[in-house]
This record gives sequence, structure tokens and C-alpha cells, in this order.
Amino acid sequence: MHFDVFTLFPGVIQPYLESSILQRAQENKLISVALHNIRDWTQDRHHVTDDAPYGGGCGMVMKVEPIFAAVESVLGTPPACPLIYLSPQGRPFTTAIAQELAVQPRLGLLCGRYEGIDERVIEHLVTDQISIGDYVLTGGELPAMVLIDAISRFIPGVLGDPDGAHDDSFGNGLLEYPHYTRPEEFRGWRVPDVLLSGNHALIAKWRKEQSILRTKKQRPDLLDDKR
Repeated sequence: MHFDVFTLFPGVIQPYLESSILQRAQENKLISVALHNIRDWTQDRHHVTDDAPYGGGCGMVMKVEPIFAAVESVLGTPPACPLIYLSPQGRPFTTAIAQELAVQPRLGLLCGRYEGIDERVIEHLVTDQISIGDYVLTGGELPAMVLIDAISRFIPGVLGDPDGAHDDSFGNGLLEYPHYTRPEEFRGWRVPDVLLSGNHALIAKWRKEQSILRTKKQRPDLLDDKR
């Protein structure tokens, strides 16, 4: 899968792509990420990408021309793939959406800044809006990294365990079960005996029970959604 990220601050994103799982995924050619600086498509010597909002108000708004120029130059006219605007007004991002998007061969991610982007971009260029939560961030770069990470986990070969992403929290609609590793005992707190038993059927049963109990305690809304 290929990600095209349109941003004013590519330097915010690049370091995250150069470590751990995402770095290996790129080295193994399972994913690729291109960072496009929207300023490169401005026409003035100061590379201005924002202006005051019509009607007044605080803050600045990202201009329509450089965004259209950047996206159409990279993705074509009309864009050859979905273009997602990272916005607190978008549909809430979930594991199900990550799985849905993971089947796409290419995705465009548009990062806003300041008070947001000119509405004409949303009306005539963007194909989807996604939010990572009911709060406001300085820009769309962090949400873009969240989407790249979460979506990549569902691409075959990215994780060492082929079932890893599906076994994680929310993969089956529940929170994940507790994990333990060595030592068996620490300050009097022992690893549950069932995990040391070697009985895989009992371990699977215990993990399912713990997953349900944890979900009931910490995210009962997930159980309500399954009814």
C-alpha cells in the first residue's frame, strides 16, 4: 500500500516512519509513504499557504489553490485514490475503518493546520473525513501517523504474527486480555497459573473470559454495541 501525505510540516512525520514496524514494512516494500509539502505548490516568493477568513474571526485558513495544486499534481484530476482529510469533524476512526482502508492500494491523507482548510477543498476534493477523537490538535500530522500505523497493521506481512492485528483490542469487538512475561513472580504478584499450565484450550478459554471481563469493566459501551 502507498500513502501520500499532504502537509505543511513533513518533518513532524518523517522520524516516526524511520523506526520499528513501519520502518521494516517500508524496507520490505509492504508499504510506502510519500510526504508532500504543500508549500512547494505556492506561487509567491514567501510560500504563503493561509489567509484571513472571510466574514472575520480569529485564526487563519489554509488556502484552496496550493492544496488543489498539490493533490492534483500528485494524485491526478480527479484524484486516483481516496483523499482523507484529518478533521475533528470527521467520522470517528475505529479498527473496522482501519481494516476497510487497508484493502486500498493507495490513500491520500490531507493534514490541516490553523483554523482548518477552505471549505471548497472539502466540498470538491476530499472524499472522506476522519477524526481520531473528540478533541482538537494543532494539526493533522499526528492523526495521519495514527492512520498510517493502524492501517498498516492489517496489511499482510507487516506484523510478525499474521493474526496479531485481529487479536488486539477491538479486533474482535472486545478489549484484549492481560499479558504477562518473566519472571513468574514479582513482589509477591504471580502470573496466573493457567498461563503456566501449557494447556492451550484452557489458556484460550481464560483469555476469552478475561477479555470479556476487562471490556465490561473498562468499555461497557463495546458490549452494548454487540447486543
